[in-house]
Amino acid sequence: MIEKYLVKKITEPVDWKVTVPGSKSMTNRALLMAVLSAGTVRVEGVLFSDDSRHFLACLVALGFTVEIEEEKKCVTVTGCGGRIPRGEAVIDVGSAGTAARFLAAMLGFSDGCYEIRCSAQMKRRPMAELFDLLSGAGAKITFLEEEGHLPVRITGCRYARADKTAGETPRELSLDITKSTQFLSALLLIAPMVPEGMKIHITSEKTDGSYIRITRKMMQEFGVSVAFDGRDYEVPCRSSYRKETYMVEPDMSAACYFYAAAAMTGGRALVRHVHMDNTQGDLRFLEVLEHMGCTADDTPEGILVTGPADGALRGITVNMNDFSDQALTLAAIAPFADAPVRIEGIGHIRGQECDRIHAIQTNLTALGIRCEEEETAATIYPSSPHGGSVETYDDHRVAMAFSLVGLRTDGIVIENPACCRKTFEDYFTVLSELTGKKTEA
Repeated sequence: MIEKYLVKKITEPVDWKVTVPGSKSMTNRALLMAVLSAGTVRVEGVLFSDDSRHFLACLVALGFTVEIEEEKKCVTVTGCGGRIPRGEAVIDVGSAGTAARFLAAMLGFSDGCYEIRCSAQMKRRPMAELFDLLSGAGAKITFLEEEGHLPVRITGCRYARADKTAGETPRELSLDITKSTQFLSALLLIAPMVPEGMKIHITSEKTDGSYIRITRKMMQEFGVSVAFDGRDYEVPCRSSYRKETYMVEPDMSAACYFYAAAAMTGGRALVRHVHMDNTQGDLRFLEVLEHMGCTADDTPEGILVTGPADGALRGITVNMNDFSDQALTLAAIAPFADAPVRIEGIGHIRGQECDRIHAIQTNLTALGIRCEEEETAATIYPSSPHGGSVETYDDHRVAMAFSLVGLRTDGIVIENPACCRKTFEDYFTVLSELTGKKTEA
């Protein structure tokens, strides 16, 4: 693992064709539904990264039969119909937010006792809303360090038992999803464990989001419907997952870094197998690029983004609440626009792998770029960056996004590039191949 990565500045518009890994979000959702299903499910196009490997290791520790074929990007899982094979286990979710939230919900509605461990980074991330809900449902949560955060010991509320006498009045719960929509995805995904069904009332102003829509669509593909009336979500009684094979989409979040490179250099980038019917919220980043002067065309091989001549991007104001993983990407190319770029609606990203708004401000400032940080927004002004080090805060998206600055600026060094193993472990290898880079910092 290299400790630093010196980005190679390029002098010509990019002309790239790239293949990206499978979606992390969809991989872990599919794996969870597979273990809760009533049979064997083959998941194809699986992302193998630090997050998904932690998720898989947790499933194995819980006693599920999991056959991993990493070279084929496939995992075959034998589901247990909503039951967990081992009544006691210790699992380690690492820094994986999806594993932490999804598995905590599953264990909270189980009939066993489990300990969830995690990385130092994950210990800082929001979990209290989910733990409060699980406690209210009857689970016992014992905090092993800081209250409201991992690590914890969970004794399930035993709704996972085979209860044939359960009525048809759904289990009613209330949830605030201001800090993370993963809390709601977690509850929806494990709802088939509850024989009488589940009704979730959303108490926050935000009631929906792109990742919630992904969750609902995937659940439908696994045979479970979710009703939504704008405020309440409901999963019917006696629902069960059934699926033989599921194909994971390519990761749209990963694709966007290459599309952004095309935008800022006035070049072209095609990401194979990514099309306009992609269900991931980050597809909306293409709309942002189009407003900034790019074109996006869906070809038989994949979506092709073409940047404006000489990378002359237009400034923009955009609310990125629903596709906030790309806030860092937009911030990285914003200095090369002809007017300020204002990114709004992103207050919740302060509670992700790092405080991402602050990471935007500190790194851009260190590179000579004017950036104004607000509680829920950031404004970046046209600037001429200079070389310098990018502090990644062990956040994969900071590392990948800020590598883009180095395509047009000499001397950009990415600290701890290995943090990309969370979702795209060979990102910098791919970038080196595309730029013709041969040496490291």
